[in-house]
Amino acid sequence: QLYREARECLTLLSQRLGSQKFFFGDSPASLDALVFSRLAPLLKAKLPNGKLQQHLKSLQNLCNYCTSILSLYFPWDGGESRPLPHPTGLGEAEEDPHKRRNQLLSVLVGLVAMLGYAFLSGIVSIQRGGMEPAGRQPVALEEEEDEE
Repeated sequence: QLYREARECLTLLSQRLGSQKFFFGDSPASLDALVFSRLAPLLKAKLPNGKLQQHLKSLQNLCNYCTSILSLYFPWDGGESRPLPHPTGLGEAEEDPHKRRNQLLSVLVGLVAMLGYAFLSGIVSIQRGGMEPAGRQPVALEEEEDEE
């Protein structure tokens, strides 16, 4: 049942596309992105059961549609040459020399934001107290002050 409905859906998409380059003419629309995102893996992946894949391959206009989008927007994956690795052979860490600094700054900004929110919302407050006798700690939480 499921395969039958999927084959019917592919056939309807093929009929709707016809001989156009994209579903709504010569330029892609959001529907093209959605349809391509479903068809390309089905067309390119190695599947344990290839019934649906074989049906898609029999619909030449949908195959051409996927191939043209791959070559237009993903030229390294559409059968053309792949991008070459960095000529110096640098690893990812060396490609971005400021990666560690940026990570540390991100953590610090997040920490400052959380502390700022805690202070501004009243979750945390700083109270000034006088000198207490040795061995006795001032009570810092408002809930505990209310109990006394």
